[in-house]
Amino acid sequence: MRRNNHMINILFAILVTCISCNLLAQEPIRVGTTTANFLEIGYGTAGCGMGDAYVSMAKDLSAIYWNPAGLAYLKKQQALFVYQPWFVDSQLMLSSVGFNIPTIGTFAISMVGLNFGTMDVTTLAQQEGTGEKFNAVDQSFVISYGRKLGTWFATGASLKSISSQVWHLRASAFAFDLGVLINTPFFSPTGNPREGLTIGMSISNYGTKMSYDGMDLLFPIDILQEEDGNYAYAEGKFSLQEWDLPLIFRLGISVNLIYTDYHQITVSTDALHPNNNSESVNIGAQYLMRIPTFGKLYARCGYKALFMDKSEYGPTVGFGVRLNTLFNTGIDLGYAYRSMGILGNSESIGIGISF
Repeated sequence: MRRNNHMINILFAILVTCISCNLLAQEPIRVGTTTANFLEIGYGTAGCGMGDAYVSMAKDLSAIYWNPAGLAYLKKQQALFVYQPWFVDSQLMLSSVGFNIPTIGTFAISMVGLNFGTMDVTTLAQQEGTGEKFNAVDQSFVISYGRKLGTWFATGASLKSISSQVWHLRASAFAFDLGVLINTPFFSPTGNPREGLTIGMSISNYGTKMSYDGMDLLFPIDILQEEDGNYAYAEGKFSLQEWDLPLIFRLGISVNLIYTDYHQITVSTDALHPNNNSESVNIGAQYLMRIPTFGKLYARCGYKALFMDKSEYGPTVGFGVRLNTLFNTGIDLGYAYRSMGILGNSESIGIGISF
């Protein structure tokens, strides 16, 4: 027991140091230097409603995105469906399912897709359109696993297959996520370590680079235009460079300010270190009301990307309800609203089923 407490004290000291250092942005800030940026969009109404401050609180199926270690806390089988209208009429959807095997851990699979819709093909010569249409789609297929290695420690990992298509161009990559969750006895309002401060850490999208390839890069060339007798229309091809995936390191804590049989107030903060922007901090809060035989009610709020250089992110709000149904099943309904500055606003609608 003393050894566990000593390890917790060390981890807590490291966490405080990292968050303090994370407030100092590093230069240069590599904005616009990664691809497949749909991997940065938060999924799930709970995390989005709390300003994306969810790495230490994700203990449901949405942990596939925030922190795969949170899958270890699933007690039943779950399915989650999320719909998020995005900018310029694009549509983002997530479908996932998780299976808990008590003696082994929790396995989950998910599919994320961002569809940009159908657009007109234009050229410099035909700027009003050629009459053709094209579409663009980004997708990710994820296999995740989470398991408790002790009463106070859980870990998890995800393997991702990522693909992107723009008309006839395609690109693909592989990546993985790693995460841990640590429960500590600090600041427990009840004295129970399970209700104390929780530390969460994750690294997302560590993987291969992406480069687009396809028939749209082909073009005829004449190597020696001033000479006759050579191949006037030899087949040429643009060679595109490779791009990194949006690598994100998250470090966060959450604390219960109030914890009773019927009411719970939790505050959370995450520090982020991405490879394509400045460091930032997310903060959030959640109020939970337990209603016997009925279920649970949630109210959430937060603020995303504090201290980010030239951020367009802003406040977030959300709510949720969990309905207890017959045969020991449950239904979770949620909604989140996020302010995105000059880009407008974003909404998230989710439904989950436990069985």
